[in-house]
Amino acid sequence: MQSQLRRDFDLHSKPGDVLASGQSRANNASANELGLLEEVRITAFGALFEGYVSREASPTASDMSSNVTMFPGVALVTGAASGIGRQCALAFVAEGCTRIALIDRDEDGMSETSRLCKETARLTRPKSTVSTFIIPCDVSIESEVTVALDYVVEEWGRIDYAVNCAGVGGTAGPSHRQAVDEFDRVTGTNCRGTWLSARGEIIRMLDQEPLKTHDGRRGNRGVIVNVASNMGLVSRPECPAYAASKAAIVSLTKSDAIDYAKENIRINCVCPGIIKTPMTADIREGDPQVQRAPMRRMGTAQEVADVVMFLCSSKATFVHGATICVDGGYTAC
Repeated sequence: MQSQLRRDFDLHSKPGDVLASGQSRANNASANELGLLEEVRITAFGALFEGYVSREASPTASDMSSNVTMFPGVALVTGAASGIGRQCALAFVAEGCTRIALIDRDEDGMSETSRLCKETARLTRPKSTVSTFIIPCDVSIESEVTVALDYVVEEWGRIDYAVNCAGVGGTAGPSHRQAVDEFDRVTGTNCRGTWLSARGEIIRMLDQEPLKTHDGRRGNRGVIVNVASNMGLVSRPECPAYAASKAAIVSLTKSDAIDYAKENIRINCVCPGIIKTPMTADIREGDPQVQRAPMRRMGTAQEVADVVMFLCSSKATFVHGATICVDGGYTAC
């Protein structure tokens, strides 16, 4: 894999402390053989952004002094460079998760997500030590997915919460005007990429013991949330490849949920509607496709992340094989 793996440490860490402590196992033989480079970067920022870290809405240090978290394990988010994936990473941090692996093809976008994760921790969890991995990866390529997941497990020992959010849009047009290469591009990332990611996560979760929960409920070996779309349920004109790829994710989720319930791995699916993200930058609130939904507005990435956090948490221990729409009622029409 022609890429770099990077670790971003906590805001308050010192480079000497990290490198001298021997905590990192990144210089293992397998990583060296693959030519993977780990870079330590220490950062401090004061940006304001959507979601948990608005200064007006953020909890104070005293509010979070107990440092109790529903997410004591390791989180992994694909598609983490922007949009819903980025917001899920920030939500994990705000809810107390201290180890988050970021996976995407866009390294610059992941660097920004990592920065925002550190700012989220500073504002909402000042007593926490948060670490992130930046792992450039094309989820449609099996070898890259394998290297990425192996790296996370080698460093942190396990994967507890996996959010498969990597996805691409498609060129509008009916099937007879769609190029085969375009169909393959869309389904390759959305369908094949989600399957490769979930498959790899399941393989590694099967080798780990259930994680203890914060509230004493029965823990899981792992939890997977696949991010599809309401277009996988109802579709719209001129989006055959995109709709087909998202419908495949819905069915994949159900099939895997049936197969791995006995292994104590929970698997669910979220189907967002039209959400304000870079992918929907050309859509406006007044557009007919937005106004069709009973709530008559676009959703936010935070509203999707909130549902993902619920599904990953021990509050959803009996939710399995579910498809939850976050679309303002679009699929109810």
